[in-house]
Amino acid sequence: MVNYVLAGAARIQAAAMITELDAARPGAIERLTQGALAELRIWPELTVKDVPENEMAPGCSVAGAYDYGPPPRLSIATSASHARRDFTALHELGHHLQKTSFDLMEPFSREADGGVLLEDAACDAFAAQILIPTHLVEQHVDAVGPTASAITRLWEAGNASRMAVCVRAAQHLPAPGHVLLIDPDGRLAFAASHGLPPLRRGSFQGDIPVIDRALTGSGRAQGRTQVRYRDDILGRELHTDTAPMGGYTVAVLVTDSAPWRAFTPPTPDTGPQSRNYDCGNCDEHYSSFEPACPRCRVPRCPDCGRCACPLRTPGRTCPGCFIVHPPAMFPADSGRCLDCS
Repeated sequence: MVNYVLAGAARIQAAAMITELDAARPGAIERLTQGALAELRIWPELTVKDVPENEMAPGCSVAGAYDYGPPPRLSIATSASHARRDFTALHELGHHLQKTSFDLMEPFSREADGGVLLEDAACDAFAAQILIPTHLVEQHVDAVGPTASAITRLWEAGNASRMAVCVRAAQHLPAPGHVLLIDPDGRLAFAASHGLPPLRRGSFQGDIPVIDRALTGSGRAQGRTQVRYRDDILGRELHTDTAPMGGYTVAVLVTDSAPWRAFTPPTPDTGPQSRNYDCGNCDEHYSSFEPACPRCRVPRCPDCGRCACPLRTPGRTCPGCFIVHPPAMFPADSGRCLDCS
């Protein structure tokens, strides 16, 4: 789950990425601010590839992808707006920086998931911090709080994409919540989440209360609603504020302390809860929001990578603990299991 600790870690990681990039390429930050995609096309160590948006995975937070290579490659959707493509290019550059620097990879070792969520959140924060100057955020968001109208004004005041603006605004949410960008068809174009599980890009949100009123009316609506997660699971009820944003609808949703209301007590937490499991393969106790295996209805264990299905290959006996473990519990360079190595 994306939480306050992760959000803060992502901003720290993004600052470290900017510092390292500035030391390696003096002046590159300013050039990236002026035109990220154009700047990255002339970097000899990178290949920038234009890809149709329908070839991008819908679960990604941006319409792009990074391939470690060699050579390293940034894939950017061609149908997106210029500002959105710059944001996507910077996001993918963030993956490149983190995967090619031992210093930037070091924080991943402290994360339960190996840094998967931190890496992606840091990419968004990295792109947003380059594209949107702090003084604009202070002028338009800090002055009144991250309301939907304030976020729209921040977007209109600069040259950054709607996605970059959503990320910067989400960093200033006063409570757990989301900043969502909804397309005219009611689908989620982008989500910046803070303290709540992330939402899937492309998921349909157009029929839920408040969002539905915004899409069928002036674009402005307020109230309490739930957002839709994977498998049509609805989250907890959230205080919601929406505004039109250049053909899209921006929605701000928080559990409490909504800046557009004088007093907003916390909404009851009736949203999805992760289930707890005991892995029958490695005895790990874990919680998971991941999709369950269609055969055994148990998600994969994050430690050994197995669900509850019977092993199709025989286990091995560890000479250290004399326990029969699945093959995944043995490092490639050791005859002992992970617990004994």
